[in-house]
Amino acid sequence: MEGDDCGFHYGDGANEAQDSDFPTVERSRLQEMLSLLGLETYQAQKLTLQDSLQISFDSMKNWAPQVPKDLPWHFLRKLQALNSEARNTTMVLDMPPDAWPAEKESQMEEEMIYWDPAEDMAADDIYSFSELPMPDTPVNPLDLLCALLLSSDTFLQQEVLLKMSLCQFALPLVLPDSENHYHTFLLWALRGVVRTCCFQPPRGLGSFREDSVVLSRVPTFAFVRMDVSSNSKSQLLNAILSPARRQWDCFWHRDLNLGTNSREIADGLVEISWFFPSGKEDLDVFPEPMAFLNLRGDIGSHWLQFKLLTEVSSAVFILTDNISKKEYKLLYPMKESTTKYYFILSPYRGKRNTNLRFLNRLIPVLKIDHSHVLVKVSSTDNESFVRRIRAIICSVARSPCRRLSVEDMAHAARKLGLRIDEDFEECQKAKERMEKIIRKIKDVDAYKRDELRLQGDPARKAAQVEREFCQLQWVSEPPEKHRAELRRRVLELRVQQNGQEPTSGVQEFILGISSPSLGERQYFLRWMEWGLARLGSPRPRQPPETLLTLRPKLGGASDLNEPFWPEPLGVEHFLREMGQFYEAESCLVEAGKLPAGQRRFAHFPGLAVELLLGGLPLELVDGATLSIPVRWVTGLLKELHVRLDRRSRLVVLSALGAPGTGKSTLLNTMFGLRFATGRSCSPRGSFMQLLPVAEGFSQDLGCDQILVIDSGGLISGALPSAGDRFELEASLATLLMGLSNVTVVSLAEMKDIPPAILHAFLRLEKTGHMPNYQFVYQNLHDLSVPSPKPRDRRQLLDPPSDLGRAATHMEKQGSSFRTLAGLAERQHVWHIPALWHGAPPMATVSLGYSEAIFELKRCLLENIRNGLSNQNQNIQQLIELVRRL
Repeated sequence: MEGDDCGFHYGDGANEAQDSDFPTVERSRLQEMLSLLGLETYQAQKLTLQDSLQISFDSMKNWAPQVPKDLPWHFLRKLQALNSEARNTTMVLDMPPDAWPAEKESQMEEEMIYWDPAEDMAADDIYSFSELPMPDTPVNPLDLLCALLLSSDTFLQQEVLLKMSLCQFALPLVLPDSENHYHTFLLWALRGVVRTCCFQPPRGLGSFREDSVVLSRVPTFAFVRMDVSSNSKSQLLNAILSPARRQWDCFWHRDLNLGTNSREIADGLVEISWFFPSGKEDLDVFPEPMAFLNLRGDIGSHWLQFKLLTEVSSAVFILTDNISKKEYKLLYPMKESTTKYYFILSPYRGKRNTNLRFLNRLIPVLKIDHSHVLVKVSSTDNESFVRRIRAIICSVARSPCRRLSVEDMAHAARKLGLRIDEDFEECQKAKERMEKIIRKIKDVDAYKRDELRLQGDPARKAAQVEREFCQLQWVSEPPEKHRAELRRRVLELRVQQNGQEPTSGVQEFILGISSPSLGERQYFLRWMEWGLARLGSPRPRQPPETLLTLRPKLGGASDLNEPFWPEPLGVEHFLREMGQFYEAESCLVEAGKLPAGQRRFAHFPGLAVELLLGGLPLELVDGATLSIPVRWVTGLLKELHVRLDRRSRLVVLSALGAPGTGKSTLLNTMFGLRFATGRSCSPRGSFMQLLPVAEGFSQDLGCDQILVIDSGGLISGALPSAGDRFELEASLATLLMGLSNVTVVSLAEMKDIPPAILHAFLRLEKTGHMPNYQFVYQNLHDLSVPSPKPRDRRQLLDPPSDLGRAATHMEKQGSSFRTLAGLAERQHVWHIPALWHGAPPMATVSLGYSEAIFELKRCLLENIRNGLSNQNQNIQQLIELVRRL
């Protein structure tokens, strides 16, 4: 509780607050908590991101935790699904159904019962519940968070903080660990958090800019408690951050469920949250981005953290009821600080005269005046008090004040002796290698042309020739002379490619992913992703284009290689280059122009598969050539088959739709994947990521792995009149759907089924391969838009007549789209509410979105388990299917 006295006081300033003096009882609390939560086994071998992504029995159940050991996994599952109730640690007992009263049985089938004895309830309700045994003492959510982070490796920590940020939860900045006598500043864990805010220039219209929270320099305001306080810091912070008539619970506080439970290990935790303006006056409580820090526990017991906050903050707000000699001595060392200090007092609990006497003595020490002392009592109007605090914050921000980034804060923490989570050899070596590559990139287009040479004209021309060669198989009697000419041309292009050497940047990248240390490889990839993303940052972002605005551009014929949006330089470009070297070399070996024993790049697929197994999405369809590099993909799948050994039974799940329909976000939320989101930063190609199935569940589900494919930017919505562009999109849609056991078609508007997908349905009917299809309509704009009515659902399944006729004419078929898909209205069409509740960037994730995504996930897994997803296959069969399609 915010007002509890921790009972651990220092009589004499900062020197008495070193970490080496923790009482014995304090040291044992952590081990007790880890044991209670079942996390003690993860202290030597940390919990990993891949552990949290495994598909298991629990993936299909909307289960409630029944014992404390369920809580970490329940939290991770809910957080992965961006569920705003993830912090709730309420437990229900595992009881047979006949033990519950009949009137309560239906409520307990899948839903958690929330019961607060303090609430007014009918007498019969009270009696029916009173006969039920209650769970053990609940765990404070902040204790659960600290225990989980202390048991996780740095990559899982990073994922947890990223998901928490999307849920608008306050994030841990300093993680206490009294058991091992050090506190950790979570710099690395925060690096993955990127936020968008409205940048308002002095003149003209504002634009949105996207930047890393670690690098943004903003005014920072700390809120701390000294001794005891009748006022809650966390509730006050939430009120400051919340717009009018809306309450956001960024910081967990005592009035929330289980908020009054005592903290066992979380005292000393420092949390951080940000405010980012949206450009809407009625929502923006501040005109510019700002950071807010919250220290759990009182400053006397956590002097090191308090000292850090005074060195990184623009202003510090101290909440207390009492200012006596002890508090005066505690604050006296701050006399050299340039930070502004403000006191928030509740004098009726303290001794008013004593407060005034020591306040007067502190005024010259802290260089404050009476305007820096605010009084808040029970009769104080909360709204006017919050407005006063906001006015002070704005005044400080307008004046010359300290503006630090999280990286700057880490430098201050390092000087104070705190442990920084990225200050160790593997991480720093990976960073140095990344910087060696990034330093050479002065101009992205020039770098692609000069350093990634195989992805230029030779790759595009080779892809076009091989596409023509593949099309010959559909000709009844292809001219052998033409076939031979195509072989000659593609071989000539591949010889030209094979004559090149990997450039220094590519060689450095290969060294980075070849490190014998798994940790160093993972760090290198993350550093590369951030380093490449920063090349054009902070970058302006425009509102995403919908399919309706794209269609006028795609109505006529267009260049197949013309991008719809600039493709940023990413890790996939370096892997594409490796793939082109492998393609060229393999082509020469097949043609007998190069002995197999002289191959130099045969190990490249193995390097890439290690990344796939580590959770990195790999490109399936090259976004530059809009084609599948068949030899490279085949090499990847063969290597994957070897690595997985006997656990290679696969189900392929794909998501198709036009850019901006939310399909990547859907997959990421459903399974915890890492597909790129947002048109301004997404690559054009189609990517695949591997999801392991827990061994105990694989027999029941019928597969060992789920290969998830995101169509990326391949399906743009081109009309049949676009000629070659439409034909290419239709072919790619056919390919991705033909490889799949389950396909999710993501739609943004009620009638916007991309023509290429309609065309793919017609083509697949020829093969007899009809995967399980789910159509997902996503409300991308307004939370208030109702679910589609049954009549609307039928219209969704009946494509506009001109598109349907065009697709049917091209295939000379007479089948209707509804007949082909074999759809049942309720089972195959889903309505997903809007992702955001409110206006970004400060919007919270809609609980309805999270719950709908979970139900879709459960349906997909049920279909796989029940064999409705067509015949499952192993990797060797998938290789053959890739070649055939």
